[in-house]
Amino acid sequence: MNWISLVATYAIVWWLVLFTTLPFGVKKSDVVENGMEPGAPDRPHMWIKAGVTTVIAAIITAGIWALIAYKVVDFRATAA
Repeated sequence: MNWISLVATYAIVWWLVLFTTLPFGVKKSDVVENGMEPGAPDRPHMWIKAGVTTVIAAIITAGIWALIAYKVVDFRATAA
């Protein structure tokens, strides 16, 4: 796997992990201000979620790289 494929894989995995971590720890605001969406989270903690996402995506991407590097998964195999 070359570095361009690795970066592309990491980017895709990062976004997938981000979308799965977004709902965790979200609670609605008790006081809804005028002009605000009633379902908007009070404090979304996006920096924490981005950090957790970065670590988890790096681990998953390393696993994908290992599966490809050690030929557990081979995308270049031809069907007989």
